[in-house]
Amino acid sequence: MRFTVLGSGSTGNSVLITTENTRVLVDAGLSAKQILLRLAEVGEDFEKLDGILITHEHTDHAGGLRVLLNTVRCPVYISDKTKDSYLRPKNGANGEKETRLRKNALKDTSESIESDHGFSIGDIDFEPFSVPHDAADNFGFVANNRGVRLATLMDFGHFTPLMKEKLKGCDAIVVESNHSIEMLRMCSIYSWELKQRISSDTGHISNEDLARWLSEDYDGSARDIVLAHLSQKSNEPNLAKLSAEYALDSREPLFRSDTKITLSRHDAPTPWLDYS
Repeated sequence: MRFTVLGSGSTGNSVLITTENTRVLVDAGLSAKQILLRLAEVGEDFEKLDGILITHEHTDHAGGLRVLLNTVRCPVYISDKTKDSYLRPKNGANGEKETRLRKNALKDTSESIESDHGFSIGDIDFEPFSVPHDAADNFGFVANNRGVRLATLMDFGHFTPLMKEKLKGCDAIVVESNHSIEMLRMCSIYSWELKQRISSDTGHISNEDLARWLSEDYDGSARDIVLAHLSQKSNEPNLAKLSAEYALDSREPLFRSDTKITLSRHDAPTPWLDYS
């Protein structure tokens, strides 16, 4: 199994997971054009996608889906709660039109999944688990193929005991490191209400909270951790990376880890991380 983060940030998120036989696009938050371009950039043919998995309905995770389905012909794996929210009429004059277009795009295409029950796409087994976020039914998951375990979780406000347990024994983890607490506080572009949402228990995880998990609860098993969903307004990539690396270095000597920290980008795919 191998994976690449095609793009991640406030403007859109998509991850590609592949095996010799299966290709799954996780979320379609980038524009359809960008998803297709980046699939080609990493050497993958969009016609060979076996499924699109949607973790939740927010625009930065599902905003490109409807247009993408004009080109890509494969099942969309989505929970009923997320699908209902995705299809709910939006605000504005074009809300009802967009709803009709989304319904037509998903007609005879969507496959119902549950956020707390396992499912498979091709030869990849998915073990989803709920994460705290202000979406209808957001989940993270562990993808398993022949014993290789990849966890992906974005858009969550705090680590729950369930999440900490699910992240144990993983070979690779894609995890959010959204903002610096101080940079968020000082950000003049964000309203007070938005800052409160981001920093809430159902918002987004900070560099500091991720570092606390890395130093206190992470089991050290992953070869790679990819930092995702970095804010372009209230974070700085090198700061996020240094914070995570310092947390790993500060672990007790008996629990030191050789985990490599990699940054995802909003404007380009990461290199492939291969576990074959």
